[in-house]
Amino acid sequence: MIIAGLMSGTSLDGVDAAILETDGKTITRFGPGLETPFTPDERAVLKAAVEAALAWRFEGPEPEIFTQAEAVLTTSHARAVEAVCAAAGLTPDQLDLIGFHGQTVVHEPPLKGRKGRTRQLGDGAALAAALGAPVAYDFRTADMEAGGQGAPLAPIYHRLLADWSGLERPIGVLNIGGVANITLIGADGTLSAFDTGPGNGLIDAWVEERTGAPMDAGGALAAKGRVLEAGLAELLAHPHFALDGPKSLDRWDFSIDAARNLSTEDGAATLAQFTAEAVALGLARLTDKPGRLIVCGGGRKNADLIARISAACGVPAVPAEAVGWRGDLIEAEAFAVLAARTARGLPISWPATTGVDVAMRGGRVVGV
Repeated sequence: MIIAGLMSGTSLDGVDAAILETDGKTITRFGPGLETPFTPDERAVLKAAVEAALAWRFEGPEPEIFTQAEAVLTTSHARAVEAVCAAAGLTPDQLDLIGFHGQTVVHEPPLKGRKGRTRQLGDGAALAAALGAPVAYDFRTADMEAGGQGAPLAPIYHRLLADWSGLERPIGVLNIGGVANITLIGADGTLSAFDTGPGNGLIDAWVEERTGAPMDAGGALAAKGRVLEAGLAELLAHPHFALDGPKSLDRWDFSIDAARNLSTEDGAATLAQFTAEAVALGLARLTDKPGRLIVCGGGRKNADLIARISAACGVPAVPAEAVGWRGDLIEAEAFAVLAARTARGLPISWPATTGVDVAMRGGRVVGV
């Protein structure tokens, strides 16, 4: 099938779109991929929806702004599909399927006696109608209804990519977005995965608050700073780190408060070290230690952060491009594969990836 995969992360930068030819089990061909930025107005609406979701947290009626945000997501994602199709010499109605992640605005993992809850904005039917192609979406709900974490969902694609690349095993794939998650592909091909802790989210929030910039580009600020050990210890005391995987996080489960009284540089260094130490703690819980980490997501562009992760973990961390992968597009590609697996009734989550009791199918297909 020719499928366009779509991803919009918690950084609210824009929509990543990638075209793949896949049957959900193998990759036949990589098509073009690109990022379509949100306009300032679109980003403002989505940011307001996230803030409203954090205040709401499933108590009472849904915030009214969710409706406006879903309209923004339909428009922006349709624009992204049209652009990536134009790059491929296609029209959207020539696609067999679209994989639509939506926008996560609040995510609560399971607690004792309570299933997890997640809210991802995105109207699959509206997107299908706008583009004239069927849309697979809502990939997390079934897993969470069955007691799973609902995340991470990309591990099956990480294994497909590793197979396609002929990479050694065991190997780790570390995705650094707002939250960081790791996939271990064991020597026998088995998958283990979980959220390790913060990714770029805390660093981005800190730098934006202090400088107005959206991120610490290349880790330049953190590289000039010193780590406050007391603040780092406070951050690492979070109960998440005492849990075995699978486990998942919300982008807002951690706070920058431990860095409040620090200089901009020292705060950036402390928060970057927190991300690195969290990855190391996660790696230490794996039974099969990988020989290296392949890093994807925006965090792979932060040279200071990558160096900290390599040092903390004791294994080299290399950007996705080092093994021929498209680092900016991996999550969009993953949702193309998840769409194919949804359409074919194949599982998309497993006990060792989301903590669900049995391998689970997921997602819904709507539209033409």
